[in-house]
Amino acid sequence: MTESRSVLRAVAIVSVLPYIALKTAWMAGSHLGIPEGSELLDDGRRTTMLVLNGVTLLMDAAVVVLALLFTRPWGRRVPALLLVLPVWTACGLLAPIMVGFPAQLAARAVGLGGGRADGTDGRGEFLAEWVYGVVYGGFIVQGLALGALFVPYARDRWGHLWRGRIAELPERGPARTAQRLTAVLTAALLLLPAAVHLLWAGGSATGLSEARAGDRTGDFYVLETMFALFALVTAVCLLMVAFRAGGRVRLAVPLGLVWIGSGALACWGGWLTVAGLTAGEEAEAPTALMEVTYAVQMIIGLLVLTAGAYFFGARRHAAGADLAVEYGTP
Repeated sequence: MTESRSVLRAVAIVSVLPYIALKTAWMAGSHLGIPEGSELLDDGRRTTMLVLNGVTLLMDAAVVVLALLFTRPWGRRVPALLLVLPVWTACGLLAPIMVGFPAQLAARAVGLGGGRADGTDGRGEFLAEWVYGVVYGGFIVQGLALGALFVPYARDRWGHLWRGRIAELPERGPARTAQRLTAVLTAALLLLPAAVHLLWAGGSATGLSEARAGDRTGDFYVLETMFALFALVTAVCLLMVAFRAGGRVRLAVPLGLVWIGSGALACWGGWLTVAGLTAGEEAEAPTALMEVTYAVQMIIGLLVLTAGAYFFGARRHAAGADLAVEYGTP
């Protein structure tokens, strides 16, 4: 293993420590970084918050496992089916933070977005401002380190499956029609979350819960714009691969963007669905439009994962057949 990978592994592991320390402290009863009056201190939510903190602590601890897996010899022997889902989930959860948090800071720096009707952004009422910097900063470092480790790992192990350009994909094949139908169906489904997020990004409160509509800030509009772009980019890249559009583009580009976009939409759709189920008051409960939007995002993720499995299975089969011809294997 190269020295750079050892350094990246250490960075990934160290970057989880502040988050794990905070979650452990909260589970032990500490109010570190939680201001007086925060809804996190509501006695009625104590059990729910304990469970959520435990789950998110384990999720972040999984970064350590992935960092080791990408850099240790035994990691090459882990079956692909056991690896794809956790990596896709990690990518889906971290990518919007890596894009959204810097975009929010940039928007604030130039005075865009504004706050709530009461003139505040509401963040200080939920958690101390420093907590956001520590947590999201740690997530960004985790994402960068894991990404830098995963790319060479995946290239060494499966790089032949996405080598070349879109124009080099076979024009005919038994799965070609199915690929196109799946891509069109998924792209059509993506229009719903794209349209809804654009609606909310444009300032409309249609379909938002009472609490969410009242808490809209510049951060909200940045995130809604980002999720709309994730949906649109995912749809375009799916159609590019299915219909062999943009022939000179390297195949890894649209496949990588579909991987990130589908993971971001599905994982955050799932997370927001869970958050809605734990809403303590009627005003915080998600509306029908919010629930449908998040559900469609999760369905899209399952469709993309299934379609991706078939796509790469066909590529692997074709690569095996090419080798058989080249070396005369019966």
